[in-house]
Amino acid sequence: MQPEEQKNTIEQEEFLEKLDEPLAESETAEIMPSLEEMLKQAELAAQEHHDAWLRAKADADNIRKRTQVEIANAHKFAVEGFSSELLAVKDSLEAALKVETTDLASMKSGIELTLKQLVAVFEKFNLSEIDPMGEKFDPHKHQAISMVEADAEPNTVVGVLQKGYLLHDRVLRPALVMVAKAKES
Repeated sequence: MQPEEQKNTIEQEEFLEKLDEPLAESETAEIMPSLEEMLKQAELAAQEHHDAWLRAKADADNIRKRTQVEIANAHKFAVEGFSSELLAVKDSLEAALKVETTDLASMKSGIELTLKQLVAVFEKFNLSEIDPMGEKFDPHKHQAISMVEADAEPNTVVGVLQKGYLLHDRVLRPALVMVAKAKES
């Protein structure tokens, strides 16, 4: 072996011997915290995470409960605007009944004004009439009560017994109609 190689080998052996020697307690503390300290730190971290989880769970429960109350109130008071508008129509009808001396013309004009109020409320809340006289029968919007012979084309509405109503585009009540059928020859 050459002197340079011998020197490296001796240095390596000395280094390995130092590794085998036990470290002093002060040297160990500087390098790595004790197991008790590590356990305490882990317990503190676990407690912090548990507390954060409990707060998040409580927040989620509160949000769920608040949302349920808001949904219940939305269902409960959904017709509030519509109802308040109808109060004016009711007031008009009650005022008409309180009039002591009425003639037919004034009664008719009062009823017409009340009907205009009601129609205005319906328009405001997108409640529209289905008056299908002369239209082709539509089973989605009309309910046929009977079929009659008529000069009109078959499956055409020739009589309306009761108007139907739409709320936006949804049928609230179908129109009750009589439908033309083909004439027998």
